[in-house]
Amino acid sequence: MRNRSQKVSLENGESLGRSSIPSDARREQYQELLLLAENRLPPLIVETPESLGEYVGKEIGVSGWLTITQERIAQFAEATEDRQWIHLDRERAERESPYGTTIAHGFLTLSLISRFMKDVIQVRGGVGMTINYGLNRVRFPSPVRAGAKIRAKVVLQSVKEIERGCETTFVVTIEAEGTEKPCCVAESLIRYYR
Repeated sequence: MRNRSQKVSLENGESLGRSSIPSDARREQYQELLLLAENRLPPLIVETPESLGEYVGKEIGVSGWLTITQERIAQFAEATEDRQWIHLDRERAERESPYGTTIAHGFLTLSLISRFMKDVIQVRGGVGMTINYGLNRVRFPSPVRAGAKIRAKVVLQSVKEIERGCETTFVVTIEAEGTEKPCCVAESLIRYYR
C-alpha cells in the first residue's frame, strides 16, 4: 500500500500527493498513475456479466500486492480455531519448520480471492446480486511466509447462462513476490444474478 505522503508525477512533470486529488478532468489520469505506481493495471470494466464472453480464455487482470502480516495470520487462526505452531509460533518455526518462519494458512490465502477479484474486474450493470458459488479445484503448491507480498492473476475460463443470470469460472493464480511457484491455484465460480 502506498504511503499517503508519496507523490506521483503526471506527464507534465507536476507531482501530486494522494491527499491532493486533482480536478474531475484529471482524476482518471491520476488514478491510472497510482495503479502504475503500484505496478498493476486498472480493473477490467464490463457493462454486464454477459459481456464477459469475449474474454473467455484470456487473462483479464492482475491484482495489486497485499502483504500478509503475522497479525492477519493470527486473526485468521482465531477465527478458524486453527492455531498450529507453524502459523503462530515464530521462534519454533524458525527452529523446526522447513520454511524458516511462520506461514499463512492455505485457506487464508484462498479466502483472499474475493478481495483480489475486486482489483481485477468490475461489472457496471445488469447485476442484482453476485454470489461466490464455490470452487472446482484448489491447490497450494508453495507456502505464504509471514510478511510476504501476494497478488493474483486472473483468467476467465468460462461463462454460461443460468436461470436469471450467468455463471463464470475464473482460474485464479496467487503468487508471492520473489517466488517461482504459485502459492494457490483455484477455479473460482461466481454467479451474477439479474
